[in-house]
Amino acid sequence: MLEFAFIANSILLGIGLAMDAFSVSVANGLNDANMRKSGKIKIAGTFAFFQFIMPLIGWYLVTRIAEKFEKFQKYIPWIALFLLLFIGIDMIVEGIKDSVEKGEHSLSSDEAKNNSKEPSDSAQKKETVTLGLMTLMLQGIATSIDALSVGFTISDYGFKPALLCSLIIAVVTFIICIIGLRIGIHFGTKLSKKAAILGGSILIFIGLEIFIKGIFL
Repeated sequence: MLEFAFIANSILLGIGLAMDAFSVSVANGLNDANMRKSGKIKIAGTFAFFQFIMPLIGWYLVTRIAEKFEKFQKYIPWIALFLLLFIGIDMIVEGIKDSVEKGEHSLSSDEAKNNSKEPSDSAQKKETVTLGLMTLMLQGIATSIDALSVGFTISDYGFKPALLCSLIIAVVTFIICIIGLRIGIHFGTKLSKKAAILGGSILIFIGLEIFIKGIFL
């Protein structure tokens, strides 16, 4: 019964912590409607890794240097806000540029026919930039940094239970992010050039939500 309660609690923690990563996954899916399976695994895996490591870091800080961790905790919302604002604004700017470029192509039907492969090529280049490793790392940190606070929740665990709890959180995060990516990709194909702008707006909203929740609640 105790083991069941432990697993159930870890799953619930994972679901709660993965909501921000889920929203960002939707945004990433919107931004790349042609995402390959390897891209989905890379994104979901990155978020899962950070959701795994952050609770463990929080657990260590709380059990070893609790006083210093409490002082650092007040900066968490600011860090998440800055990272997600930076990524979200960049995504919106790229989306607006892409929309303008597509609008210019549509002015000439002859150019559109002669350069029918150019939009897909530029989209492929855009995928490499916006979904690169550095961007994913920043997204992973921004959406998981509040998971440091889970260290308080599991501070009475030994190392092995804390490790298992973090692993369960990571698995739950991975599954939820895959779902988010599929939802984003589905709607991204329908929204076309507006998708990147919407995706960037979602990131900004998530950053503000984390900030407001961390500062005022």
